[in-house]
Amino acid sequence: MTTPAPAPALRMGTAAGRGTLLAAVLASGMVFLDGTVVNVALPKLGQDLGANVADLQWTVNGYLLMLAAFVLLGGALGDRFGRRRVFLIGVLWFTAASVLCGLAQDTGWLIAARFLQGAGGALLTPGSLSVLQASFHPDDRGRAIGAWAGLSGVSTALGPFIGGWLIDALSWRWIFFLNLPIAVLVVLAALRWVPESRDENASRTEGPGRTRRRFDVAGTLLGALALAGVTYALIDAPARGFDSAPVVVAALVGVLAAVTFVLLERRRGDSAMLPTGLFRSRLFSVLNIFTVVVYAALGGFTFFFAVYLQNVVEWSAFRTGIALLPMTVLLLIGSARAGALSARIGPRLPLAVGPVVAAAGLLLLLGVGPGASYWWDVLPGVLLFGLGLTLVVAPLTASVLAAVEDRFSGVASGFNNAASRAGGLLAVASLPLLVGLSGAGYEQKAELTHAFRGAMVWCAGLLLAGAVLALVLVHRPPRSAPPSQPCHSLPVATPPK
Repeated sequence: MTTPAPAPALRMGTAAGRGTLLAAVLASGMVFLDGTVVNVALPKLGQDLGANVADLQWTVNGYLLMLAAFVLLGGALGDRFGRRRVFLIGVLWFTAASVLCGLAQDTGWLIAARFLQGAGGALLTPGSLSVLQASFHPDDRGRAIGAWAGLSGVSTALGPFIGGWLIDALSWRWIFFLNLPIAVLVVLAALRWVPESRDENASRTEGPGRTRRRFDVAGTLLGALALAGVTYALIDAPARGFDSAPVVVAALVGVLAAVTFVLLERRRGDSAMLPTGLFRSRLFSVLNIFTVVVYAALGGFTFFFAVYLQNVVEWSAFRTGIALLPMTVLLLIGSARAGALSARIGPRLPLAVGPVVAAAGLLLLLGVGPGASYWWDVLPGVLLFGLGLTLVVAPLTASVLAAVEDRFSGVASGFNNAASRAGGLLAVASLPLLVGLSGAGYEQKAELTHAFRGAMVWCAGLLLAGAVLALVLVHRPPRSAPPSQPCHSLPVATPPK
């Protein structure tokens, strides 16, 4: 017989409560900062390290790949071995990898460090939320998570602003070195105030007829291999050719790993990392396809737009960061209102209208070129794109959670978060191939202009496809309930980049 775990007791007004919230906010802020600002840094680091388009793609995708593949495992490790312990390991790992990124002397070094950074983020990211869920008194838990979401969102908004200034004033390397002092504060706060907690049922058999909860390491590795194989094939095809042995082998390995992953998860049932029974809910399946499509458009836009503004329009990194700021501000201000609207009228209309508005914004940006005015040429398109995303993000998160049973709310949130990152990953891998951008083409104005306009059309098409999907197949969930267990990932209310 097991001893029940003591009820969480931290309160918002206490020093321990404020310190725990500070640690969680600063830690997730590091992940958000490096997710948003690296796109702004791509032109400068590409020039400094002699990078080609494939190198820039891997600089973004190495990070996204590890986050998408291992974030669920990171949450499970925290449940079993201690949430504060795994959280701190993630912070130290992420920080060490950040320093390696800043010290990179060539693209191979930088890409390897970005892979390591993503792995650290996969340990840190779920922990920043789960320590709040497990540590705060139930009466204060909602306020704590709400404050975390708001303050973390502010860090996302400030990322391009601060990062752009650092890139222009010092070097792109400082967007990574900045994590070091932040991490020191996180570690000190966590050691001083964050209580340790774990799921006592995660490492023992509870009794006759009950099964031991296991880590689905095989499923995690197969999922990572599937994403890596497909991504490598898409990125390497322009240089090697579609019929080259490495590209063909990578594509076959990725597809085979994906098929094996599905078969393995189906066999393991509810003990799997991703219980396939979730997909018996048509709404859950549709919403995750919608997530991949919409976040692919977001990932493609942010990858191309920051490079285009600097290399064609000839804006500074700081000005480029400012140009992206209104999108995030709209999300911070409007997401709660969009969620409330969806609760009243159902998710179908917001999820159908939002992508159409965002697509209109992307099409407006097709006219941006050398000598463009921020107020007349750039801001209207960015505002429309941000408004469209605002209509989508909160209703999507709520609908995903409402489409499954309460006991699966954590894994449903985690999978949806991984789906959003996978969408961005696949977009960054495939769009340069689709628009004919390779080698040093991102440094040639004419070639980059052609590629940018093609990419915006593709992204707008993805958004319109998402709108049709929502209009035809999305309906009001049968219920609307908050998660009854800690979610092992960030809620999708703050779009990963």
